[in-house]
Amino acid sequence: MVDLATAARAVGLGRTKAYELARRKAFPCPVLRIGTSYRVRTADLLRLAGIERPQDADGLSDPDGQATTATT
Repeated sequence: MVDLATAARAVGLGRTKAYELARRKAFPCPVLRIGTSYRVRTADLLRLAGIERPQDADGLSDPDGQATTATT
C-alpha cells in the first residue's frame, strides 16, 4: 500500500486535489481510510496505470498481488 500523496503523484494529481477527491470518493482508484490516513493498494494503482503484476511462480496470487497458499 502507498499513501495518498504518493498515489496522487503517480496519477499526476497534486496532494490537495487528491485529498479532495478521496473525501468525495472520486479518486481514480479505490482509497482506503485507515484511522486518519488514506491509503491506496499498490495493485489498484498499477492496474490503473495499465500494469498487471506477474503471478507467482506457482501461478497463484490474490488481487493485491500477495501470494496465496494452494490447498489440496
